[in-house]
Amino acid sequence: MRFHRQQHPLHEARMRGFGFPPGPHGHEHGGPWGGRGRGRGRGRRPNVRGAVLALLTERPMHGYEMIQEIDSRTGGAWRPSPGSIYPTLQLLEDEGVIVASTEESGGGRKRFTVTEAGQAEATEAAQTPPWADVAQGTVSSWHDIRDSGAQAMNALRQVMMNGTDDQRERAAQVLDETRRKLYAILAESE
Repeated sequence: MRFHRQQHPLHEARMRGFGFPPGPHGHEHGGPWGGRGRGRGRGRRPNVRGAVLALLTERPMHGYEMIQEIDSRTGGAWRPSPGSIYPTLQLLEDEGVIVASTEESGGGRKRFTVTEAGQAEATEAAQTPPWADVAQGTVSSWHDIRDSGAQAMNALRQVMMNGTDDQRERAAQVLDETRRKLYAILAESE
């Protein structure tokens, strides 16, 4: 015997106020755990499907090669994870849009090509590839900022360990100036 917990009317009204779609039993409890929306606070996600298809119009590729190509074409601003590339490849293969062939010389890697059935969608994706939307050469993520900060800290560590007293004093002045400039950037946005 299955028990179905009755939803409290106040709970349903509260969830309906957030715009969550009905759950599987008609209750308004889709929410962040079962609804169709995406989380807030995230920017628009790049179109992995479109990127894969656009790349495959150029030549057959394997998944890791696609990750490297997208990373290279966006100057490091977008490097899709294997967790987004490989499921997309599997879905496209299941839909008959692409087909995989195993390379003998490439360690058994699957190399993907567009099928005749997927040619129209791939051609459309190639006209405006998703990586064109990603700004190249810009510091656009926490990852980039963190890397820049780590490199600056490494340089400071070298000056502190190997520099003269004069060099350490000048490093302290650079840090003080950098701190002021960072706060000035923050003040510009107001």
